[in-house]
Amino acid sequence: MALFSRGKRNRDQSADTDAERPAEPAPAESPAAGQAESGTAQTPEASLPSGAAEGTDAAAEASVGISVSSFRGVGAAPVEEAPAPVRAAAPPNAPLGELRLGREVAPPPRESVPGLRDNVLLAEALGALPADPSPQQILDVARQLMQGHLYLRVKGDARTLLAEGKGLPLAIVTLGDENFVVAYSGGFALSASLRSDGANDTSAMGQPALTVIRHVLGGSYAGLVLDPASAPARIVLRRDMLERMVEGIDPDLEIKALLASERTPATAPSVGAALGRAPFWVGVSRAGDSGKFGVAEARTADGQRFIEIFSHPLEVVVLGRGDQPAPMTGEQLGKALRADPGITGVIVDPAGPWIRLTREDLAGLIDA
Repeated sequence: MALFSRGKRNRDQSADTDAERPAEPAPAESPAAGQAESGTAQTPEASLPSGAAEGTDAAAEASVGISVSSFRGVGAAPVEEAPAPVRAAAPPNAPLGELRLGREVAPPPRESVPGLRDNVLLAEALGALPADPSPQQILDVARQLMQGHLYLRVKGDARTLLAEGKGLPLAIVTLGDENFVVAYSGGFALSASLRSDGANDTSAMGQPALTVIRHVLGGSYAGLVLDPASAPARIVLRRDMLERMVEGIDPDLEIKALLASERTPATAPSVGAALGRAPFWVGVSRAGDSGKFGVAEARTADGQRFIEIFSHPLEVVVLGRGDQPAPMTGEQLGKALRADPGITGVIVDPAGPWIRLTREDLAGLIDA
C-alpha cells in the first residue's frame, strides 16, 4: 500500500487538473481560528505547476508503505522489562559524532512574511528534496511536519468569515476525483503560490500542524499537499499516512515541541520530566541468534552508553536501520536505568533535532 507519494502525474490523468481552488466546507469542517493575515490576491484558483507532486496509486514513484505493525511494534512486543540484551546502534568505539545523528538544534525562528512564523524544520526537510527523493527523505518530511504551524489559504478575509460564523473556503488541489487540502511551510512557499496564480482576495491562516492533519482526516479529503508551487520542495502526503502519523501520539507533542524550541539550561530536565508522562518509543530488533529483541543503544568512544528514545514511531523508521518501534513508558525506562548503572543516559530523537540526557536529567524517573 502506498501511504504517501511524491511522483509524477498519473499518465491517465488530464493535464489540466484543478489546483489551489477554494473548497466549500461546512462551518464545522473548518479549523479553529488561528492567526489570519490578509493576502493580496483575488482567488486561490490556478493550475498545478508542471511536475508538481501528486498523489497516485500504489505504483507511484518514490512511494513507500509502512505497515500498521511497524508503527505499533506488533511482532516486537512492548518493552516490559529492562532492555536486555542491548543492541549497539553503531560500533562500540564510535564517538557520538559518528553515530549518524541529525541536526542537534532546530534552526532559529523565521518570519519570511511578517506575522507568519515559518515551520522551519518542515521547510528545511522540503528544501532537501531532490527531483527524485528517496523514501527516507519523504519520511523525513513527514516526521518534521508535526513541529510548529502550517498555513492555509482562504478565499476572502478569514477574520471576517469567522466573525460572521461562516465556513472557511480553504484552497484545495483536485487530482482525478480526489481532493487534497493545500498547506504551506511558511511565507516563502505561500508567496510562491500567490506569484504562480496571481490570486487576490486571499488570506492566510496559521494553525498547529496537528490541527491541520486532523482537519484533513475529519473531512473527505484524500490527503495534504505541501508547498505546491515550490518545486522540487513540495510533496503529497496521503490520508492513510496521515492517519498513522496521529495514531497513539501525544496530542500536545510535548517532547517534539521542547526539541524544536530554543535550547536553555532548562531544556534537558524538561525533556526528562516529559518522558515521565508523554508517550515515547524505542527501536527494537532481534539480537543475534538468540531470537530475543534488543533495544537500540548508542555508545561513545569513551564507553558511555545511551538508550535511544523516540518521540514518534516515524523517528525510528526514518533511520532506515530496520528497527521496529515499540512503546515504552517512563516507569519502564526508570526501571531499565536502575537495573543497569552502566547506562549513561538517553539520546532522544537521533535523527534530529536531538538531545542527550544524563542520569541526572532522568533522576525523577530513576528515583520513582
